Amino acid sequence: MKVEGENYRTIWLNHEDNNIVSVIDQRFLPHKFIIENLSSVNQVATALIDMHVRGAGLIGAVAAYGMYLAAIESKGSPDFTKNLIRCAIVLKSTRPTAVNLEWAVDRQLLAISKGTSADEKISIAKATALLIADEDVDHCKSIGEHGVNIIDTISKAKKGAVVNILTHCNAGWLAFVDHGSATSPIYEAQKRGIKVHVWVDETRPRNQGASLTAWELLQQGIPHTVIADNTGGHLMQHGFVDMVITGADRVTRAGDAANKIGTYLKALAASDNKIPFYVALPSSTFDWNIRDGMKDIQIEQRNSDEVKYMQGLCDGELKTILVTPFDSPAINYGFDVTPARLITGLITERGICEAKEKSILDLFPEKL
Repeated sequence: MKVEGENYRTIWLNHEDNNIVSVIDQRFLPHKFIIENLSSVNQVATALIDMHVRGAGLIGAVAAYGMYLAAIESKGSPDFTKNLIRCAIVLKSTRPTAVNLEWAVDRQLLAISKGTSADEKISIAKATALLIADEDVDHCKSIGEHGVNIIDTISKAKKGAVVNILTHCNAGWLAFVDHGSATSPIYEAQKRGIKVHVWVDETRPRNQGASLTAWELLQQGIPHTVIADNTGGHLMQHGFVDMVITGADRVTRAGDAANKIGTYLKALAASDNKIPFYVALPSSTFDWNIRDGMKDIQIEQRNSDEVKYMQGLCDGELKTILVTPFDSPAINYGFDVTPARLITGLITERGICEAKEKSILDLFPEKL
């Protein structure tokens, strides 16, 4: 995607030193565009925990690059394999809900195990990290090419009038390596000349919609409007929403989807108003080992300060302010689960399917 006309991915190997991983530090967006350099597993873990980087696909890619750094660090340790596994455990513990993280770490462990020397293992880890990032880009691009057909169908039914799309949180370029999942069909629609407008949920408590999705859409010239999280139902009731597209952090083989807290409420409102509700995801976001999202998906509980404090631009400086009584307790669930019955369809790199196990497996028969 473009930042002031220049092409960027969200993660890459530093051009001057391939032992350093460069990422866009999302904490400062939309007010400052800052690139952070990560040179150790501990720095990668901190970036994941403190959400310098976030989003299912990007979490997976960052974990993959983190394992490359782990291989470099392990070369200097007394026991390469023991240290590598220790690093893998550290990375896996950072964000428990997003399945892409565990998937990427395990994929790296398997690939690295095939090397016979420390240098070969490092080389394999580097190549695997680059491959995972490239696959993420290709899969998100394909999601856009499949998902745009839904938007096009609605556009034709409206005789070319603007298609109003509501999304929640940020499942855009910043949440992946490029293109995004929920935004990829929107970007593809723009490319094809289909008129779209996006309702952008602010997405409390960290405001990923207001700060990240809105910034992305502004950079791409996509018409959009930021709304308070509780506005979506009203817009749906009055015919201002044609479809909902969200991303996901983990989807069961039966179609239940964990996504940013508040997604379930949007799905309920969409169902009540007979508005199609789609979840866009690459196959790396499926958890093929579970069926019941309510029972089996671990919901991350984050620091309550994210609820009590907000960050914004004031007098040209980024400042953090307290918005609750100091002594009031808060709780901060990071995600909720939308049951498959509320999901119209899943948009994947292989096509669109129902949120049902049989339909999912028709696209991914190797997972039978």
